[in-house]
Amino acid sequence: MKYLVKKAQKHDKQAFVELMELEKQNMYKVARSYLNCQEDIADAIQETIVTCYEKIDSLKNPEFFRTWLVRILINKCKDILRSGRREYLLETFPEQEDTCMELLNYEFEELMGQMDDKYRIVLLLYYSEGFKVREIAQILDLEESTVKTRLARGRKQFEKVCLLNC
Repeated sequence: MKYLVKKAQKHDKQAFVELMELEKQNMYKVARSYLNCQEDIADAIQETIVTCYEKIDSLKNPEFFRTWLVRILINKCKDILRSGRREYLLETFPEQEDTCMELLNYEFEELMGQMDDKYRIVLLLYYSEGFKVREIAQILDLEESTVKTRLARGRKQFEKVCLLNC
């Protein structure tokens, strides 16, 4: 990935597209943890991509590209939440055969949706995205001890939510 970042910093458009392709699923998961509306999620991701493209030259260390990208995405999500432009539409589910995995993912998202935001995002970054405590602290601009505390409390809250809903 470092190689692609360096190429993208030299204005290689194809390298930048490849980077975004590699990170699109991760960006969706992070945005989904903040926003409920699919349109808002898409807007946050789109704005993040534009910002990254415009400012990739300012990234000093290519090793931290993913952390930098997620930090920008979180800020875009917070901007959308602050702007109050969220619209909640009734979700329509396309008619298709339900698979067990889709049902499990839906149930997991429902459980995560019942958690406090400050715990949900830390759990998501740690378990789903594989960030280390130090990296999460940098992304969220928190102390490492705060991230550790939120992980511990988030696990307990997730367990309580599971027990209440199972």
